[in-house]
Parts: sequence; C-alpha cells; structure tokens
Amino acid sequence: MSKQSFFENPLLKTRIKTAEVKPKEMIIGYFLAPFCALISNAIFASYLNRYYSDVIGWTDTGRFGNFSALLPMISVIFVVIGNLFVGHLMDNTRTSQGKARPYLLLSAPLVTLAIALLFMTPIDLSPTVQMIWIALSYNIYYSIAYPFYYTSHSSMVALSTRDSDKRGLLATFSNASGVAAVGFGASIVIPILLQSYLFVEENGVINQALSYQNWRNIMVVLCLITALAILLEYFFTRERITEENIKLNIVEKKLPMKQQVAACVKEKYWWFIILYFLLFQFGGLVKNGSMNYYCRWMFDGITTESAAGTAMGVLGAIGGIPTAIGMFLAWPIANKLGKQRAVTYGLALSVIGGLASFINVNNFVIVCIGVVLKGIGSIPAMYVTLALLSDVLDHLEAKNGFRSDGFTMSVYGAIMVGMTGLGNGIINALLSASGYDAMATVQNDSVKAMLVICYLGVELVCYAVLVVLTSFLKVEKHIEEDHKIIRENQKKAVLAEGREWVDPDNQL
Repeated sequence: MSKQSFFENPLLKTRIKTAEVKPKEMIIGYFLAPFCALISNAIFASYLNRYYSDVIGWTDTGRFGNFSALLPMISVIFVVIGNLFVGHLMDNTRTSQGKARPYLLLSAPLVTLAIALLFMTPIDLSPTVQMIWIALSYNIYYSIAYPFYYTSHSSMVALSTRDSDKRGLLATFSNASGVAAVGFGASIVIPILLQSYLFVEENGVINQALSYQNWRNIMVVLCLITALAILLEYFFTRERITEENIKLNIVEKKLPMKQQVAACVKEKYWWFIILYFLLFQFGGLVKNGSMNYYCRWMFDGITTESAAGTAMGVLGAIGGIPTAIGMFLAWPIANKLGKQRAVTYGLALSVIGGLASFINVNNFVIVCIGVVLKGIGSIPAMYVTLALLSDVLDHLEAKNGFRSDGFTMSVYGAIMVGMTGLGNGIINALLSASGYDAMATVQNDSVKAMLVICYLGVELVCYAVLVVLTSFLKVEKHIEEDHKIIRENQKKAVLAEGREWVDPDNQL
C-alpha cells in the first residue's frame, strides 16, 4: 500500500477541517499536545546527563575514560545525518495529510521505544557492555527516533498557513509549548517533587541501584505521555500550504537535496536565521544542562538533594514567570516593533539584565534576579523566531520557485537536537577535567568556576553575538511581495495546463 492511499483512510485524516486557523487548532495542536510530547525530551536535556554521571557513573574516568565527553559530541554527526534523512523523506512525500504530518504519526512508536531503551542500561554487566548499550540507545533516540518527531513537528508552523498574523500566533503557541515543557516539567515538577526519588540519597551519597530502579518507573510514565501526545498533535494540525498544490493539481517535481542546499546557502537571510538558532540553542542547552549541578553545588546553604531540588524548582518557577507572561505579550510586541527588532532589542536587554547574577554567584536571590531580567528580554526570541523562519522559507520559495522546508527544517532539527549532545559533551569534559566527584559532599573550586561559566556565562555570550546577528535579519520587508509572487507562480502553473484558476484560500 502506498503512502498516499494509506493516508486516505478516514481514521487517519486530520480533525481540523477549517480553512482558517481556529483556537482549537492553536490550543490542542500547537500547545497542549506538543507540550506533553516535549516534556520527556526537556527532562532529558536537564537530567539525562546527571542520570548517566551520578546513577550510571560515566564520569568515573577509571571505568569509562573519555566516553562521557566523546559520545555526545561524536553523536552530533549521526544526529545531523538523521535529521537530513527525515528532511529528505519529507521533500519526497505528498499525501492528502501533508508531507510532514505522516512522520509525526510514525514517530509515536519510534520515540516511545527509544525512551524505554535509554533507561534499560544493564548496570550489573561490565563497563564495556554498558558503554555499547548507552552509545546505541543514545543514538537510537537522538539520531533516529527524535528527528522523526522534531523535524516534522518544527515544520508545522511554516506549513500551516500563509496568513502572517495566524502564523505568528501559531509560532507563539508552538514555542510556548517547548518553553512550558522545560519550565514546568524539567525545572519545576521533577526537581521539586521527584529529585529525591530519582537521586536517592543515603548518608550523603547517591544510592545508585535504587535510583536506577526509580528512573525505570518514571520511564514508563514518560513513554505513555509522549506516545499519546504525539498522536494528539497529528490529529489536531493541518498542512494548508502543502494542500495548496495538491488541491490545485500542480505536480511538484522531486527536487534533489543538492538543489535545495544550493538555494539555501546562497540566501543571506537563511544563514542569519540558522546561525540564530545555533547560538540560541547552544547557550540555552549548556545553561539547562548545568542547572541541576549548579543548584546542587553552588548555592550557600544547599547540602542535600532535596534542598537542591527545591532550589532548582523555585529558580525554574521564578525564571519561568516572565516567559509565561511573555506568551501573551510576544506577538503584540512583535506587531508593534516588527519581529526582527523585537528580538534584537529583547536580547540586548537580556545581556544587560543577566549580568546581575554575577554580583554574587552563590546567592540564590541575586542569581534569581539576573535570571528573571534575562528571561524578560528573551521573550520575543523565544516566541516569534519560528515565524521569522517561516518568512525566510516563503522568501526562498518566491525567489526559487520551490519550497525548501525539508532541508531547512532538517538543519533546524539537527541544531535543536544536536546541540544537546554538544552541550552535554562539553559539560562532561569540563566536569572530568575539573575533578568533579559525584560521591563528594563538596566540590572543588575548579568545578565551581566551571559551573559559573556554564550556567551563567555561556548563554550571555551567545546572546551578545545574536544582538549583532539579528540586526541584519530584515526578511519581513519582503513578505507582501513574496506572497504575491508565489500566488502568481501558482496561477501560471494552473493556467498553463488549461485549467481554471481558483484561489487556494477558496479551495481550502
């Protein structure tokens, strides 16, 4: 059975029937479902590395050598290949349900299986067997399963509609789902309610066997939530832009990847937006990956896992307040200033505000103030940049006569997923080099200095570079002209085949 006929099954058709984007689609398809689907990955970004280091013991150089630093960084190569592969599949897929959504459906069982494998490392076997299992399970998740979900999920805003305002709202909801997954799941629920359960402390040190079993229990819950959420996202989204050519009976040529690559790399706006995501994600993931370590070892008066979990939860909640409020402010601000200027001015404010944390890096209140000020400035950057990426894709379509979603979103997905491995690899290398000891009651000064750099410094440096970079990202001035060119090209294609032209909006 072909993909086209398979997706003609009424049971697999989208539950979104409206030509325009409505609240049901925004709330369920772009916020609630992705929020639940992304919770597991958000938890992994903050806790998987510590699970490996403190429960499995992979920062023990006597057992694992340089494995903890090398695996995440080498795996970035496979993450990139995996995302490019999914992007290629998307470009060669045309069904009545779109070209990205079919891979959302496929990702549900893949991601569920991959999550289970992550937490089934055999702790009673030799370090060699453990390293093989970790390497395989890590790459099954990050290089195969998650790219199927994340590349297709990330493509949905650009493929949902050409209405700039609605696209902006969808970008806001979509980004809010990811922010909420990190802020609520990884920075509040886990540290406050479950940290002492996942890292069981006895006589001041981690009980690795009991902690391992508890992680496996949580894994079952994460598998169920993630699978159901991905299915919900599939049924409550719609690819209107993909449907345009299908309903107009325009036959799209199967473009070789190199043609898309050539079109993208010649466009300056494409480079600006890709470099933006690269730096923004890298800074954020190094910060998130070191947050748990920072809360455990840096704040005055924090001496237990329970206290560290509470501190992390409070820090996450306080830091999440501006980003939660920002969901309602981001698009009005972007409408007032323009998306590009809102992002640039906001990041400049983040750099200035974030410096407050350095007044006293061991004082919980001072660090919280810096985190809040940095969060206020990053509001536009968190919520409207997917809309800017969609504008870049439309600009490429207008210039080249074809869309470049597959290649672009595979690069985007590789960045968003691959930076996790790169960030964790750097953190692990620094932990090992500075003498981190998971069984210690106090860490040495080198470890503490490293944590300040990772949690407070790296993201600010990335933001400072982005202030300069985003000042040149002025793709919005082409939007109206680009959409006019795209419609004219579609009309010419229809009339050239001797058929009557009907506006795609009416077709939908």
